[in-house]
Amino acid sequence: MGKVAAEIHARLTAALSPSILEVIDDSHQHHGHAGHRGDDAESHFTVKLVAASFAGQSRIARQRAVYAALGDLVAPDRIHALRIIAAAPGEG
Repeated sequence: MGKVAAEIHARLTAALSPSILEVIDDSHQHHGHAGHRGDDAESHFTVKLVAASFAGQSRIARQRAVYAALGDLVAPDRIHALRIIAAAPGEG
């Protein structure tokens, strides 16, 4: 796990206490595309998480919670793209 992926994992764990958390670096799929900063740059991610705090929340509210937890990491010079798959326990 790279430095940025580790920071994503740490921040989401601290803020949301997920029972399941997977941080996937998708940057290799974006070589030559906008937002990719070089061969080793971590810039595109997918996060999959299940957290009790998501129960009863809309998809948008869940995404806002993830973005709030990540704070300054979600900036064009840090994380260019973020795909969020967020669920409450027992969902899909």
